Amino acid sequence: MKKQIIYILALVLMVSVFTGCGSKSADKVEDTHENHAESEGEHGEEGEEGMSEVHLSDMKFQSLNIKVDEIPTRPLSGVVEANGQLEVPPQHEATVTAIIGANVTSIKVIEGDQVNKGQVLGYLAHPNLSSIQSNYVRAYSQLKFLEKEYDRQKKLYEENVGSGKTYQQTLADYQTIKGEAKGYEAQLKQLNLNVSKIQNGDIYEYVPVVSPIKGYIEKVEVQLGQFVDPQTVMFRIVNTDHIHADLMVFEKDVYKVKKGQKIAFTVESVPGTTLTAEIYSVGKQFEQNPKAVHVHAEIDQKEDFLIPGMYINGRIHTGEKPVLALPESAIIEEEGKPFIFIAEVHQEDGETEWSFRAVEIRTGLVDEGWVEINLLEPLPEGAKVAWNNAYYLISEMKKGSTEHGH
Repeated sequence: MKKQIIYILALVLMVSVFTGCGSKSADKVEDTHENHAESEGEHGEEGEEGMSEVHLSDMKFQSLNIKVDEIPTRPLSGVVEANGQLEVPPQHEATVTAIIGANVTSIKVIEGDQVNKGQVLGYLAHPNLSSIQSNYVRAYSQLKFLEKEYDRQKKLYEENVGSGKTYQQTLADYQTIKGEAKGYEAQLKQLNLNVSKIQNGDIYEYVPVVSPIKGYIEKVEVQLGQFVDPQTVMFRIVNTDHIHADLMVFEKDVYKVKKGQKIAFTVESVPGTTLTAEIYSVGKQFEQNPKAVHVHAEIDQKEDFLIPGMYINGRIHTGEKPVLALPESAIIEEEGKPFIFIAEVHQEDGETEWSFRAVEIRTGLVDEGWVEINLLEPLPEGAKVAWNNAYYLISEMKKGSTEHGH
């Protein structure tokens, strides 16, 4: 009997011990679940397709200077990217050459000088130049003599006094010497010499070389004392008043480009400067390498630093249309998909809290830092979105999802 009592007491003791341990284990498991739930509440709940909702205190929201508002409607323009360089139309560039072989005796300009049309650039001298003037004086004198003789013979012939043969010979001589004199005169005018003075016997020792256009000396190709052959290039002149943007537009974009469209462009050698221009001509023939057409645009405000040949990068605005749009900083791309963030404000225990939920979208036109927004599903009426800090929000969202996973 005594053994039975001892056995019962031992059994009761063992049951009590196991019951206490089980209760403690259950409490520990329950506490663990509660702590895990609290951890989830701090980082936000995980949404559909692994995307989370991030929560920020009002202090954090203010410190990040996050702007929240509805998605506005804004006129955006389609843009065609194009590269090219600054050019001057051929009628505003000049190559000054020597008309005849002669020696350079004087150079009056240097590269960069501004010159006017007709301004003397230099002087030439050579015995041949004197010979042309002497030949012209002789031909001109003979012309005056034959002109009077022709008039006299013509009058005699008409009065049936003079011989017809003599009249015809005089006419032939007169026309021959007249052509010869005109030929010399044309050469002298090309040499920019005063023909009237030469007719009076004034012979020029030096022949001026003059500018055919207004512009700037781009290059001086000769030196003092150098003998220049006919058609030798002596000076190159460019009128930068007519400098324009020459852009190359690829075949796939040609149909979008039209006369009158605006262009914003930058000059590679002058960073930080943006200029504007307007298209006045679109080429009608493709260049083959690369396959593109020339687009010419008149620059609105020509700066002094613009030089023909400078490389430029342009954005052609092909036409505006009103669309839903947000700043670029409001959009983040994750796994190849663009997202924006819907913002909501909450009041809990007298404190303000902000929540941001990622919403997948599609983007369209991009213009001057704004991006067209195409919603996949309508937003709730009056919904507001974050206009900036999308990169920070996606980073916080990822951080919350990672901590939740652990």
